[in-house]
Amino acid sequence: MANSPKSPSGTGCLHKLLVWSLVTGGLVVAVALSLVPQAQDLTDLSGYGTAAAAAPDRDLKLLLQRAVDHGYSVTLTQADLNHWLGRALVTKQGGRFSESVSLDRVWVRLDDGCAEVIMARTILGQPFTVSMFLQVQRMEGPKGVFTEVLLHGGPYSNTTLPLPPRGGRFGKLVVPQGFLLLVVPAYARLADLFRDEIHLGFEEMSRIQIKKGRLVLDPREFSDGQPGRPQTF
Repeated sequence: MANSPKSPSGTGCLHKLLVWSLVTGGLVVAVALSLVPQAQDLTDLSGYGTAAAAAPDRDLKLLLQRAVDHGYSVTLTQADLNHWLGRALVTKQGGRFSESVSLDRVWVRLDDGCAEVIMARTILGQPFTVSMFLQVQRMEGPKGVFTEVLLHGGPYSNTTLPLPPRGGRFGKLVVPQGFLLLVVPAYARLADLFRDEIHLGFEEMSRIQIKKGRLVLDPREFSDGQPGRPQTF
């Protein structure tokens, strides 16, 4: 009796591998999408919670202007920035931007060499956050040295896989820089609200250091490449 034809074992393995890949990919996408509507945890931020209400009010624009005029460095803590943002955003949204900008709060998380700017909103009664990772770099141009605020572009992890540079977070999900096209207009409007402070804090400063929990700004140029000792104001 002739043997009935059998499917090659290689075809069966390939089919199982394809099914496994599709199922795994679907699960990864489902888990990733489930993280988007979950607002990221902000309780680790300095200046978050009831203790922030007791923090003193500081006029950041005046503070930076004095540093530029008198030539001394300023150290701003993460708590300083978050308290000021919470107070200033309410005032600035009450003007001509009240219809185009609608935010519950803006937060800043400072890490070594990187700042994360977080927008907190409420959508259908649920908290929602988006964020953008930023770094500061001194650039050489036709008119001399200037400061440029750039997307961070750091890796997702320490692996050697060719992963795209991270741009920010949608909820708890870290997303590549390309996804930031969805939120760039909102960040552009936010930057417009704080145009004067951004000009003084970045364009007028020669030395900018983002460190864990603090931002060091110095308007002075130093011929030996070493900034003076920063003071906290």
